[in-house]
Amino acid sequence: MGSVTHPKLAPPRVLPRRLGLLDATTVVAGSMIGSGIFIVSADISRQVKSASLLLLVWVFTALVTVAGAWSYGKLAMVFPKAGGQYVFLREAWGDLGGFLYGWAILLVIQTGTLAAVGVAFAKYLGVLVPAVSSKHVFFQARFLRLSPVELVAIALIAFLTWWNTTSVRNVATLQNVFTSAKVLSLLGLMAVCFVAGSRLPSISWALPAAKDLAIPLLWAFAVATVGSLFAADSWNNVTFLGEEVRDAEHNVPKALVYGTALVTLLYALTNVGYLNALPVGEIAAAPEDRVATASIAAVAGDSETGVAGTAMAVVILVSTFGCLNGLILSGARVLYAMSRDRLFFPLFAEVSAKSQIPVPALVAQGVWASLLCLSGKYGDLLDYVITTVLVFYIATIVGRWRLARTTPGLEARTAAERIVPVLYVAATAYVSIALALYKPAYTIPGLLIVALGVPAFFVFRRRNGAASPAA
Repeated sequence: MGSVTHPKLAPPRVLPRRLGLLDATTVVAGSMIGSGIFIVSADISRQVKSASLLLLVWVFTALVTVAGAWSYGKLAMVFPKAGGQYVFLREAWGDLGGFLYGWAILLVIQTGTLAAVGVAFAKYLGVLVPAVSSKHVFFQARFLRLSPVELVAIALIAFLTWWNTTSVRNVATLQNVFTSAKVLSLLGLMAVCFVAGSRLPSISWALPAAKDLAIPLLWAFAVATVGSLFAADSWNNVTFLGEEVRDAEHNVPKALVYGTALVTLLYALTNVGYLNALPVGEIAAAPEDRVATASIAAVAGDSETGVAGTAMAVVILVSTFGCLNGLILSGARVLYAMSRDRLFFPLFAEVSAKSQIPVPALVAQGVWASLLCLSGKYGDLLDYVITTVLVFYIATIVGRWRLARTTPGLEARTAAERIVPVLYVAATAYVSIALALYKPAYTIPGLLIVALGVPAFFVFRRRNGAASPAA
């Protein structure tokens, strides 16, 4: 099952194990905490129009995310290799399954996330530098748009791509520092909103009337989770680094659970803080969706561009900067692993002799992410990414069940190991169906790009002489 090495080629180069448990955990937490928690609650509030549903969306997201990370633990133990989820899918569904995931990582998932976080960085930079505004449009044609926001996003992606080519240790150190700063910043944001705010005792927790919702409540709730699931996504990125983590069989599963539990708890509490600072209507109407700066400005009796709002903008710039660093580090490893298996361009399997880093894969990822920065608004990029992400999460868990029949270590030994993955698949399928029904304009294109990977797979297989897909 999976791909084989061509007998005439040298054995694939293995990346050195230079990351410990702390590094792996900060990759999980740092990749998750980016821009979403500071922005997406505005769109969620517009859709659910209720304080209780806003919090329930985040609780649902927390449970689903931790369940997914916990379910991936055994796969990470059995397959501690570069590419992580790509390897899981390749082992379960053959080379075609792995290729489609790597194809989606490059064209949709990782690069779309990089673009969205880069755009968010630029939006918050606009608080400090008003010239960085989406209102100053240089060029726009159909789905392409160029303004100072997109230019800043592209420049940041380019810089951090270069930084990731220097040294894994440098990148990990930066990640540790920025993740610590982000966690402390979220704690500070919560503290200010809880201490200075006073709205919680008077909040109405009633559900919205059906006439106030654009679609039925059951589906409105699912569609509203797009933002929160995006904010909590990228937890799987640490599996991409499985080959570079020391004692990966134990440290990667631990990092998955520790990182997701910490971050999703912080997210839920942060939204309680938002509600203590602002009514749901004002959260929904936050300028440029900058909920965090609006909340701090409200409790400080200041404007969004005042001292408190400016300080919060700096915090968010730090957060998005660190998030991009972790995403760029991990995402390129999928392209590297897929190319090493001779399922993609051989160039992307090349490793720098000096830094032992897959530089060509990093550059390819950065170029496409920069192009996606021109493709639309922040919310559009979320929709573009999340459906494809969820489909592959489901395929991975179902693949784990398939592999459990023949692979030692993957069998379910407890009731939790049998039930939790089922609940995870059911929850993510529910969200995926809702998005396909009510947001097809941005969900279907992502899936179509994945489908285009099928003929591309056969082209690369014929060109590179890779193994046939496993049955």
